[in-house]
Amino acid sequence: MSLAGKKIILGVSGSIAAYKAALIVRGLIREGAEVRVLMTPSATDFISPLTLATLSRHAVVTSVHSGESWNNHVELGLWADAYLIAPATATTLAKLAQGLCDSALVAVYLSARCPVFFAPAMDVDMWLHPATRQNVEKLQSYGNHLIDVDSGELASGLVGQGRLAEPEAILDVLRAHFNRRQDLAGRRLLITAGPTHEDLDPVRYLGNRSTGKMGIALAEAAAARGATVDLILGPTHLSTSAPGVTVIPVRTAREMHESALDRWPMATDGILCAAVADYRPESVAPEKIKKTEGDFALTLIRNPDIAADLGRDKRPDQFLVGFALETENGIENARGKLERKGLDLIVLNSPRVPGAAFGHDTNQIQLIDRNKVTSFELKAKREVADDILDRLPPNRTP
Repeated sequence: MSLAGKKIILGVSGSIAAYKAALIVRGLIREGAEVRVLMTPSATDFISPLTLATLSRHAVVTSVHSGESWNNHVELGLWADAYLIAPATATTLAKLAQGLCDSALVAVYLSARCPVFFAPAMDVDMWLHPATRQNVEKLQSYGNHLIDVDSGELASGLVGQGRLAEPEAILDVLRAHFNRRQDLAGRRLLITAGPTHEDLDPVRYLGNRSTGKMGIALAEAAAARGATVDLILGPTHLSTSAPGVTVIPVRTAREMHESALDRWPMATDGILCAAVADYRPESVAPEKIKKTEGDFALTLIRNPDIAADLGRDKRPDQFLVGFALETENGIENARGKLERKGLDLIVLNSPRVPGAAFGHDTNQIQLIDRNKVTSFELKAKREVADDILDRLPPNRTP
């Protein structure tokens, strides 16, 4: 598949490999893409903005503001179908990872809603340094795509990893992205995510450590593969504005239960990723509970079971996925939940695995159905989301 009609931003940072940006722009234009080029100030020491402006047929942006004019980084970030940063130096990787917004390149990155690809270029020891490795991993955990370095002779005279990938290889990555499968087109997914909060009084609640990152990653990945997604999201500071995703904010388990049951008849598939409170206070105090002498007893009552109720109402043409967070006897407990609640697949993870479960950008899962257990290594939650979505069955006839 060609790149004809695609809107591509190319961000160029200050590396000796910046000369390859001209070849990248030429390749994109030759395939019919529309290209806008951003350059860091240091990049202009290695290749002229005039060269890239001539090849791209558009003025090159080197600053958020240029003299009297204002370059709207938000508008540019919304315009693009993909943002490619090549070459990405060690400094640029660090700024992107930390959100240090001191250039048009980083400003547009922070505003972009499109997929972001970054192709590093630096000397071998810089590439292998733990700080660089950590920045690369952090960028990948945000859902950005690494175009890995090549090995060979470097500008320093050393031989090793760190060379910018060849322009044609970079274009191949973009072609593959735009040719990605739309295997979920026509499907409507119901996804729950985040925690629930159960009120004790006007200022306190029972909750948990869920941030909603895994569920949001699932929603964005499903939409990218063509699905329409209803994301029922508990109280969290995170959200998504991805095209194809409708966010339904809720607060309590009962609100999430009601929203899920309302939308389940329209769904083809459900993924219940939320960390829903099993219990809530029997009564909510109308005023703040004051501290008194002695202990305080709290009576809790059961919340409705979203997974069990959706599993009970599941049609033969619907597929239901649940999550199990377990600290012991994980596979046994997850299989029991799978059977009791009428699930088709269950995702098992554990907070005891470093970097997994609540609050992390990564997760390590096992997928369990009635026939087998499939284990995965620790990886970015967006990649985990695709592993889960890969297990949805092909389109079914009701």
